[in-house]
Amino acid sequence: KTNFSPSSKLISGLKCESISRGFKTIIDEPESLGGSNLGPSPVELALAALGACQEITYRLYADKLGIPLDKIEIDLSGNLDFKGFLALDDNIRPGYLGINVTVNIESTASDAEIDKLKDIVNAHCPVLDLFSNKTPVNISVNKTASSSNKKREAA
Repeated sequence: KTNFSPSSKLISGLKCESISRGFKTIIDEPESLGGSNLGPSPVELALAALGACQEITYRLYADKLGIPLDKIEIDLSGNLDFKGFLALDDNIRPGYLGINVTVNIESTASDAEIDKLKDIVNAHCPVLDLFSNKTPVNISVNKTASSSNKKREAA
């Protein structure tokens, strides 16, 4: 077992900065959604995480099973209806309505070996599991007085 614990903070506008193991990622929305377009959006990063996790899991299990895998690239697309995110329609969920994943493999392995590899990868990819299954999430909110409130209270 291991614990991952990145942090994130809103910098300005819709621009966020996330830190994971010392690596900084800028996350932002496109200008068309009110952001400054300085980085990928959270939902784009979620798809990117799925693609990278699939690629890593393919590599690890191909090596473990002795299946030749010369190249792997993954194309993803997700359908999102902003009426759910913007609370314009409570019947539409705020997250992806569907995701399409295309795995492009270069290999001399047989079709049966690739099918076996695909099944094993899909059964063991952590990010695919996050998308496919309900994960318990505990959210707590810690509130402190802002500096503008502190100045008013002191006056």
